[in-house]
Amino acid sequence: MRKKRVLLLSEGFGSGHTQAAHALAAGLRQLNPDIQTRVMELGNFLNPVLGPLIISAYRKTVSKQPKMVGLMYRSNYKKSLNRFMQLALHRMFYTHTSQVISQLKPDLVICTHPVPNAVVSRLKRLGLDMKLCTVITDYDAHGSWVNQEVNNFLVSSSLVKDKLINHGVPESRINVTGIPVHPHFWKTYDKAEIRQQFGLKELPTVLIMGGGWGLMYEDSLLEYMTEWRERVQFIFCVGNNDKVKEKMLANPRFRHENIRVIGFTKEVSKLMDVADVLVTKPGGMTCTEGMSKGIPMLFYEPIPGQEEQNCEYFIQGGFGEMLEKTETVDKWMKMIQQPDISSQYRQALLNKRNEEYNPLTCPKAVLQLLQ
Repeated sequence: MRKKRVLLLSEGFGSGHTQAAHALAAGLRQLNPDIQTRVMELGNFLNPVLGPLIISAYRKTVSKQPKMVGLMYRSNYKKSLNRFMQLALHRMFYTHTSQVISQLKPDLVICTHPVPNAVVSRLKRLGLDMKLCTVITDYDAHGSWVNQEVNNFLVSSSLVKDKLINHGVPESRINVTGIPVHPHFWKTYDKAEIRQQFGLKELPTVLIMGGGWGLMYEDSLLEYMTEWRERVQFIFCVGNNDKVKEKMLANPRFRHENIRVIGFTKEVSKLMDVADVLVTKPGGMTCTEGMSKGIPMLFYEPIPGQEEQNCEYFIQGGFGEMLEKTETVDKWMKMIQQPDISSQYRQALLNKRNEEYNPLTCPKAVLQLLQ
């Protein structure tokens, strides 16, 4: 009997979309090793020259003009990608998408980004007989995700479900599963072993993340935080942003025995276990990983649009707060130096997580779709 095949399509506009695809693929294989999965950033795969150039331009826009990104997000909030745009994308990037699907012969296509979602939807309108599932990777539902050809939407929360219904999606096609996280986030690691692995001290620890692109800007509060470096240990994770890493390492403030500056790592799940608080850009993926670990979160510099919505969701849920003033920094630096209080706070978040989120729900929902 042929093994079930799942093709997961994403794009590189921010690392979270592709991370979600890999996380779901790993979760599926963990639950059922017989399932074959393939993750693809479709534009980069089909057009390896032009695709990265467009993503690079988008990255620069996000870092230099975030307000413009927010304006574009809000102005098209209720709109799907129109037919002309879908046709243009198809001609420029995705003319061979149907060939890729034909060669791989998946039983299910899952999209974790709106663009491949729109392209496969167009192919279905043109006659492609394929079950299409969309995983929304934020705590908001922009209209660009919505296509009537999608058979199932897997969403982060009931709030997103309601927003999709307002966009005209039938309730029967929507499952609230939470955003998938990698199985590494399903378990707890030994803190002593982590400290030994990374050369860390047994001190209150703050993990600061700038997302896959390492967009830390020039946030003065992040620098202010290091005033506590004699009593608190800091791990700055700047992703693939080598320029930020070099700049930080050239600054005497960050060259301290209790400050670590690291680039891209696959060990974020371990670092979250050894940390007492997470300071992060509020990407949907990172926030969900933080929630899965029950780690309190402080959010800084949300990009207008979906990151603002992510912030609002987690703040209202009690999982974090905005980092907007020095008093907030001081409050948390003092709290994590009180082990009993810090431990109680984290246990409360783990209890809340158990009520609201189960990392197995999303891959289990996909397994049901494959039956």
